[in-house]
Amino acid sequence: MKYLLQVDFPHQGPFGEEFTGAFTDLAKDIAEESGLIWKVWTENEATKEAGGIYLFDNLQDAQRYLDKHTKRLESFGYGNIRAKIFNVNEPLSLIDGAKL
Repeated sequence: MKYLLQVDFPHQGPFGEEFTGAFTDLAKDIAEESGLIWKVWTENEATKEAGGIYLFDNLQDAQRYLDKHTKRLESFGYGNIRAKIFNVNEPLSLIDGAKL
C-alpha cells in the first residue's frame, strides 16, 4: 500500500523562479527522506498558497515526515498548515496513468 500526503499553507511569496531558487536546497534534503517515492511542489500566486503532494511507500514514514515538516514550516514562520494522508488505490490510479 502507498500513501499520499497532501500539505498546503498560506504563502506570501516568492513564487516561480524565485521560489525554485529559495527552496532548491530544501528539495534536495526532502529527496533523501525515508519512504519518500516522490514529491510534487505546488504554488499558487493568485491565492497565495504553497505546499506539496508526496507519495510514500508506508504510513509510518508519511506520518513521521508530516510531523517533521510541520515543525520545520512553523520554524519558518508559517501557520494554518493543512495536511491529510490518504491511502492510494493503486489499481484505479494505474488505469489513469499514475506513476506509482
